[in-house]
Amino acid sequence: MDAFELADLRATRLASGRRYLEFLRSEDLSVGLYELPARGIDPQGPHTEDEVYYVIEGRAMISVGDEERAVGPGSVVFVSAGVVHRFHDIDEDLVILVAFGPAEGSLAASSS
Repeated sequence: MDAFELADLRATRLASGRRYLEFLRSEDLSVGLYELPARGIDPQGPHTEDEVYYVIEGRAMISVGDEERAVGPGSVVFVSAGVVHRFHDIDEDLVILVAFGPAEGSLAASSS
């Protein structure tokens, strides 16, 4: 069994110096922790895989394609592969669980 504690994941992500920490990966799925500070910039671009965001903490807006909505603790957002998206107007530090299906980057290798 793989089991994780949020506090441990956050500490590992912080120590890495990166915004995103992938902590689980199989052929069909990858899961990571993404954190963005209040008033921060979300630099991500579209991905080659579908993804789901689950907001654990924080408040912001998210744009997905031509749509925009507020997100906060408990928000779940689905983003189809290839769709432009980003978090913005980040009012409170965001802590987000991210799941990719299939695993992040796995389709990028087959499309090059």
